[in-house]
Amino acid sequence: MEIAGKGSIVVGGASGMGRATAELLRARGASVAILDLQHSAGSEVATGLGGSFHPCDITDETNVEQALNAAVAALGGAVHIAVNTAGGGIARRTLTKQGPHPLDEFRRVIEFNLVATFNLNRLQASAMSRNDPVDDERGVIVNTASIAAFEGQIGQVAYAAAKAGIAGMMLTMARDLGGLGIRTVAIAPSLFSTGLTAGIPPEMAEQLTRDAAFPKRMGRPDEYARLVVAIAENPMLNGGTIRLDGGQRFAPK
Repeated sequence: MEIAGKGSIVVGGASGMGRATAELLRARGASVAILDLQHSAGSEVATGLGGSFHPCDITDETNVEQALNAAVAALGGAVHIAVNTAGGGIARRTLTKQGPHPLDEFRRVIEFNLVATFNLNRLQASAMSRNDPVDDERGVIVNTASIAAFEGQIGQVAYAAAKAGIAGMMLTMARDLGGLGIRTVAIAPSLFSTGLTAGIPPEMAEQLTRDAAFPKRMGRPDEYARLVVAIAENPMLNGGTIRLDGGQRFAPK
């Protein structure tokens, strides 16, 4: 896909990997609509990019649909690239001295990551299906999994399950949408310097990334953004999950 002149939506675009992605897509000539929480820096970021901001709580089904509809309208009625970076987890073992993992907490993590991602995807695909195809392609959806999907650490059972679910959806979703010319790909980052991890002292960051092959450091938001651009531009990338981890494999803890 040629990025210049296309409409893009970045969910979680107010900070971190999402913001870096929005900035790079804009630099490549795409129009950008940012979806993020009301109290985020989304409005400021969107203004700086000449784009639009749409407050959105990804766990609120009605709010998500309204925000996406507004974003598509702001993009002139066509969205070709959708990037979803919002998510998060908790630290809780399956069983502790205090008892089993609270089921409501497990459900909440699944809802926040997996269910919310699918909800975004089904609505984004619906919007893309109305595009006129270019070289038979109507759009590409990029989701964010995690290497925890493959080797979750102690205390990550809910988060690992949610991210594994995102990775598990990609091939089936690509098959569902292939006839419409819509691609779906997930990125599975390792530890990236965003959000809470951005303030980790260098010594701790070195410990956390000691088992990486190279580079032995935390990922940078622009490296995620560059992979999004590569996915958008390469039509053969479809239905899979790409690890973005410097060869890191999470140890048990």
